[in-house]
This record gives sequence, structure tokens and C-alpha cells, in this order.
Amino acid sequence: MRFFPEPLENYINQHSSAPSALLQELERDTHLRCLMPQMCSGHQQGRLLALLSKMLRPNRILEIGTFTGYSALCLAEGLTDGGHLHSIDNNAEIMDMAQSYVDRSAYRKQITLHEGPGLDWIHRLDQPWDLVFIDADKENYPHYLKALLPKLQVGAIILADNVLWSGKVADPEADDDETEALRSYNRMVMENPRLETMILSVRDGISLARVIQ
Repeated sequence: MRFFPEPLENYINQHSSAPSALLQELERDTHLRCLMPQMCSGHQQGRLLALLSKMLRPNRILEIGTFTGYSALCLAEGLTDGGHLHSIDNNAEIMDMAQSYVDRSAYRKQITLHEGPGLDWIHRLDQPWDLVFIDADKENYPHYLKALLPKLQVGAIILADNVLWSGKVADPEADDDETEALRSYNRMVMENPRLETMILSVRDGISLARVIQ
């Protein structure tokens, strides 16, 4: 999926740090083997995730929505030496592909993949998180937020992908379940006194929220 005119997208990519050779291979492989390759974070979003993680230097990262593992590998770039990333996905068919790329990476000892429903694993992985990335089933975004907030301390960051939903969140005629859930998530983040937030217009919109109390 293209979010900018091709010349502008090419310009952005040319003036952004390049992903690793492994990530480039993973993106190509995703487009060859997967039915919805646009779900892969890709160059622009991947470098943003990596830079944010490197600035935060998290010890514990939780990702809800692994897909083929591209975003997990990007987020892991900022982990502390003893840090760990847990990534959850409910699609058993895609997990072997993600695991194969994790195993080939420099972060193979710092990333653990979990197969199953996101909410179940949020409760099972009972620990505080420094950085959370939500990129899974849109209808559950509000439920993920409710489950995560008690596990986040001051300074923690929550990222959520696809919060603009191809502009549908601002379309009064769009009333499908996914759009309504994303509107609810955006509203919940904005109205929560524990959070300060901003929607970044990168690709399909990334919500960035920081816990302040």
C-alpha cells in the first residue's frame, strides 16, 4: 500500500537510514509469501520504531501483533543489553516465518514469540513494560489499552499502528466495527489524564502516548 505519491515516497526512503540486509530480505520475503504484505512495517515505519526504541532504551518491550517479525526486529535495536522483547500473534501459520528471521538476527536471545490471543498473553506476561507496540486486531485496541495501563509506569511509551485507518476515523459515514474501535482507542488515549499523546501521520497513522503519572 502506497501512502504518498511514488516520487515523494522514494525521496523519503532515499533520505532515511537504510534497514539492515536481513530486514530488506524479510520485507521481500513477506511480499512473496504473504497474502497481505502491506501489514509489514517496512522501511519508513521500521526506522521510526527503531529510532524511538533507541532513544528510550527500554528493558522490556511488548509487541501485540508479530506478523512476519519485521517490527519486532526494529524495536529490538534499542533494547538494553539485558533487555527482552515479547511479541504476540494469534496467527499460528505465520509464526514459523517470523521465528526463522528472529533466529537469524543479532537479537535472537532477546526476542520471544508467543502464539495466541493478545489479551490472554497480556495477563500471563505479568510484568511492567517500558515500550508497547500495538498492531493487531483493531476491534481489541480499546481492550488492549485497558489491560496494559496498570502495567505501565511513568515514562513508558505506547505506540499503536493504523489509528487513521485510511482516513476512515475522520469520515462520519464510516461506522464499521474496526473504525469505531480505533476512534474509541484514540479518544481513550487523548482523554486519559495519565497520558500525553500525539498521532503521527506516518503511513496509516501511529499513535504515540507517554505515561506521565
